[in-house]
Amino acid sequence: MVAVLREGLTKDIVLHDVLAGVVVGIVALPLAIAFGIASGVRPEQGLYTAIVAGLVISVFSGSRVQIGGPTGAFVILVFSIVQEFGYDGLAVATLLAGALLIAMGWARLGAVIRFIPYPVTVGFTTGIALVIAIGQIPDAFGLRLADAEADFLPRVLSYFDARGTVDPVALTLTAATIAVLLVWPRVSRRLPGPLVALVLTTAVTHFLDLDVETIQSRFGGVPSTLPELRVPRVDLSVVPDLLQPALAIALLAGIESLLSAVVADGMTGRRHRANAELVAQGLANLASPLFGGIPATGAIARTATNVKNGGRTPVAGIVHALTLLVVLTTIGRWVALVPMAALAALLLVVAYNMSELRVFRCLLRGPRSDVLVLLTTFLLTVLVDLVMAIEVGIVLAALLFIRRMSEVTTVRAITDELTDEERASFAAEDADVVLPDGTEVFEVAGSFFFGSAQRFSEVLSEIRSRPRFVILRMRDVLALDSTGLYALEQVHDRLRKRGTRLILSGVHAQPMNVLVRAGTYERLGVDNIKATFREAAVRAWELSDETPPVPTQADAGTSPTR
Repeated sequence: MVAVLREGLTKDIVLHDVLAGVVVGIVALPLAIAFGIASGVRPEQGLYTAIVAGLVISVFSGSRVQIGGPTGAFVILVFSIVQEFGYDGLAVATLLAGALLIAMGWARLGAVIRFIPYPVTVGFTTGIALVIAIGQIPDAFGLRLADAEADFLPRVLSYFDARGTVDPVALTLTAATIAVLLVWPRVSRRLPGPLVALVLTTAVTHFLDLDVETIQSRFGGVPSTLPELRVPRVDLSVVPDLLQPALAIALLAGIESLLSAVVADGMTGRRHRANAELVAQGLANLASPLFGGIPATGAIARTATNVKNGGRTPVAGIVHALTLLVVLTTIGRWVALVPMAALAALLLVVAYNMSELRVFRCLLRGPRSDVLVLLTTFLLTVLVDLVMAIEVGIVLAALLFIRRMSEVTTVRAITDELTDEERASFAAEDADVVLPDGTEVFEVAGSFFFGSAQRFSEVLSEIRSRPRFVILRMRDVLALDSTGLYALEQVHDRLRKRGTRLILSGVHAQPMNVLVRAGTYERLGVDNIKATFREAAVRAWELSDETPPVPTQADAGTSPTR
């Protein structure tokens, strides 16, 4: 916001932002209520989150057009935390997540979060969508359930057992709401479909006096004011148990807000500041629970709506929050008349839109490792919980990536029996290099890290003879980690005990920097690390105290490059 004020705001820009903010505020109204209820808290708590967190995010965001608030991504996570620890436990977890997000922003981890594998993101997003959709079935069908099952499969079975209690009125309202949501965009895009659908179904329910459950009959109404500032009660004994949920909230908030910022960049042509975005999300999640709110993040759909309606600065996001505040304080009591079936229909459409079914099906045709990560994350999200799904998904993706990288890293011995194709793979200027007798040449290609270090040690341990020199070509090694360095030093010590000298050639900047900092550069010997293979061959001749032969015309180009 500070940068925008420095640049200056024109009357035209402010007018467009105000109009966009009002539109987004109207769009956010039913979504905030629906996400609050689906998360296991009261409907007004969703509104509190959209107002307080939305205002903070707009003021401090690294994206000028970011719209923040409660989102579908948090629904099952928040619901599970509330069920186990109550609202105060959720508030503490949200505060911890806010602190984590700020720390991540200060540590400049904004770019790192974007490296979370796409199959993991799609897996838990589709899983969340399925859980949200399944959770709306009782309200959508008007089912009367004896007990509310928490786990996915028992919950589905309980719905099946209650199939005889379907309420035709609730089912009709659900179908009508979905029909309006699907058809209305063809009628008008200026007036949001969700608002039209809820107003129509609420009016019909009220004037026809339909016997269906509403927000008022379930929750007893909606307050017309913001709650007073309240610090959550902290039970220190449960704080360790809240660390894992807090980390999940922080990761989800970071992932979704940065994805939203990337989408906004594509629509506006600007570039967001990832680390500032994380700090803004952290501040929002510190503020939200102090006013009775739940976790918040950047909302992709609402941010896109903001841009499409002309929003270009944080003014639009601020107006969006103020619009919700005005609605809460003026017509909040009328919100209580909304039928639960209509909200369930709205969430069913939201779940379908966030499920990314097309992308999910596309990834199923991808590499088997990606399919494994996708299905594992999806099934854990649905059958276990989101925290476990994110952790296992990221770890599994990392392990499979390491395996893939180790497979493309090769370590091989180069002998006199080179094929023409193998000989052609070497640099042309090395074609006439002659090596002293008793010299073995090995080449490493790819990243020399802990995934490939074992292979390196195994290949060099296969040396049965006692060569005088071993030249290790590293021209295709662009990265060296501590495990690779350790393996290199172990091989050097083993060769030295056998009287064999190790010479390195073609060491790039990053591996050289690792060698220098670890002191390996001196232990190997400065003269034994050469820039080219030709220089390494010259070094071997120097150590042999022999005179290299002068290649004849016939020999040139036929001697094997070792």
